[in-house]
Amino acid sequence: MKVSYKIYNLPFKHPFVISKARKTHQPTFLVELDYFGIKGYGEAPAISYYDITVEKMAADLESKRTLVEKFSFTDPERYWHYLHHLFPENPFLVCALDMAGWDIFGKLKKKQLHQFWNLDTALTPLTDFTIGIATPELMIQKIKEQPWPIYKIKVGFENDIETIELLRKETDAVFRVDANEAWDIETAMMKIPLLKKLGVELVEQPLAKDNWEGMKLLFEKSALPILADESCVKESDVEKCLHHFHGVNIKLTKCSGITPARRMIEKAKSLGMKVMVGCMNESSIGTAAIAQLAPMLDFVDMDGTLLLNEDIAEGVHFNYGKIIYNELPGLGVQVIA
Repeated sequence: MKVSYKIYNLPFKHPFVISKARKTHQPTFLVELDYFGIKGYGEAPAISYYDITVEKMAADLESKRTLVEKFSFTDPERYWHYLHHLFPENPFLVCALDMAGWDIFGKLKKKQLHQFWNLDTALTPLTDFTIGIATPELMIQKIKEQPWPIYKIKVGFENDIETIELLRKETDAVFRVDANEAWDIETAMMKIPLLKKLGVELVEQPLAKDNWEGMKLLFEKSALPILADESCVKESDVEKCLHHFHGVNIKLTKCSGITPARRMIEKAKSLGMKVMVGCMNESSIGTAAIAQLAPMLDFVDMDGTLLLNEDIAEGVHFNYGKIIYNELPGLGVQVIA
């Protein structure tokens, strides 16, 4: 196994703004594994909230490059286990390498991963399209630029309910809202019934990630389903979210890859919880990885490539929210950058 990597800084079409951050570009870390001429690709975007930069991913990989390369690759689950212990403090890097391992494995089997797992793509949910925080006029413009059946709308700002009301006048699409921890319990209890009247389907991470007491109360009282995001990072968090959230939003980068994400999906389903896999503004590489898991999900948020103004690969496409798969094996991607 030979490993190489590249670092990119991909521009957004519009500044990406949530309740606690604003960015115009998405730094991302691309890895390539070469296994006897078969190349696999994986990706991890850098997220400042989790204090893991592309530079840290590169430094950690260089520090243990020989150990990454010497592993006798037979299947990606064993490789993930090895990487997980090799980089215990860097799940982002593990994610990228795990993704690349699965890409190689699918190419060896001459199948896309969802085919190898016997998943039915007819069951795949539509992806939403994210409307980041901006002026009401710009948020309306974004909707007009990208007609879509489901929008995830970022909230957690002054007059957010009034803005949702204005957006509702523009479209009959399904709305989901994501507060990114911005509300307190009183604000959430007041706003969620109003959101239900506006046709909102669910609310993502309304309270601070460690406000478990508040989430338990909100879980019991909420007029809408509540999904965990920042409160659900690693595998052990899934069971912790039970009776505090109605579902979980799993991010491949945060949980350290496809391998643990599959286990988290199965665990959440066994507990009767709804499951979403979300993106962190990945290119087509990370987006294609999510697509392989999509038939297992209740909801999917994989619009990163639609929000970016540049891409580093070709793979999954969309038709009004519907995932369009290609015939390439592995993740189903071709790197173009």
